[in-house]
Amino acid sequence: DSEKLSPTFHQRKAEVKLSAMPWFHGKISREAAEALLTPRQDGLFLVRESTNFPGDYTLCVCFQSKVEHYRVKYKNNQLTIDDEEFFETLAQLVEHYEEDADGLCTQLTKSLPKQGKQDFCVDTKKFVEAGWVIQEHELEYRECIGKGEFGDVMLAIYRGEKVAVKMLKDSSQAAQKFLAEASLMTSLTHENLVRLLGLVLDKNHICLVTEYMDKGSLVDYLRSRGRQHVTNRVQINLACDTCSGMEYLERRKVVHRDLAARNVLISEGGVAKVADFGLAREENFTLDCSKLPIKWTAPEALKHGIFSNKSDMWSFGILLWEIYSFGRVPYPRIPLADVVKHVEKGYKMEAPEGCPPEVYEIMRQAWDLKPDKRPNFKDVKLKLIHLKTLQQAEVNRSCPL
Repeated sequence: DSEKLSPTFHQRKAEVKLSAMPWFHGKISREAAEALLTPRQDGLFLVRESTNFPGDYTLCVCFQSKVEHYRVKYKNNQLTIDDEEFFETLAQLVEHYEEDADGLCTQLTKSLPKQGKQDFCVDTKKFVEAGWVIQEHELEYRECIGKGEFGDVMLAIYRGEKVAVKMLKDSSQAAQKFLAEASLMTSLTHENLVRLLGLVLDKNHICLVTEYMDKGSLVDYLRSRGRQHVTNRVQINLACDTCSGMEYLERRKVVHRDLAARNVLISEGGVAKVADFGLAREENFTLDCSKLPIKWTAPEALKHGIFSNKSDMWSFGILLWEIYSFGRVPYPRIPLADVVKHVEKGYKMEAPEGCPPEVYEIMRQAWDLKPDKRPNFKDVKLKLIHLKTLQQAEVNRSCPL
């Protein structure tokens, strides 16, 4: 049946690129914006997040030595200043007022670029043009199967197959993050990454549609099945699968930033796939550290907000420990508040019971305090595949035909 989700379903679509927003300064105050906008030449501008109206933005423009602040409202998934002209993205809004003042005090002539890591925005029309849009009526919703960073995750039927649908809570900033996640997923295809099937772009909401993973998250899989079902062979397969997905991200210079057993999903056939690129970005960037999962995050990322494929490797070491401890919470005997100081002094968790020494050695190397001393995913993948081959040979020797 050609309507089924064939493997080529994913490959027919084009990649969706992001648009840069050098003039977007994020969460800065009115006063900070005014201090930055110097010298005050007419038309010099920046955009910031609104402090008075969370979820909205403010366009700050210099005119006659003063700074005018215009509220950019978010209505029905669109942006407007005057309730007359509506725009899909901030980039389109800025472009419009660069061409014509159209009611503003002056035309936008020169942007004030943000220093450091710049933001991006996504035009939903690009998803339409690239063939990623799924119509709401094509989905038959079943039940809520989880809560995500952005909203609920629903199980649905699409073209006769089960799919997972991430719903988005309504807010402009969340919408842009959500679309950035989707745009990144359009460019990544690997058997050990959860596959994006498309997006629903409705007037009232946006949804991300991905393949459905029957057996749920790796952490639940490990905890619910225990030692009888999760044999050494299953463990090494889970480790190899996850490492393959991460090695592909490393090759593509993408950093996951939130790798943990809860963010790896298991298919009906028992294949592990890395999920939740919600935070994934291009290599080496910084971020607000207050929301990070302490037990999984590398020290340099916690301390300085510096993320790289090497900080992902630290998290992979923790994930290996989760696999071989059957889903236990890491650092079991240390209070959360004390984990960082123990780790910074060089403390490393002991090997879980029954963990092969070769796998524990990978964990120890992944937890090197110096990021550049940690191995890369390519080398670790080769080690794990070698170990898998040895284990299989051992099984064959002990169980001759």
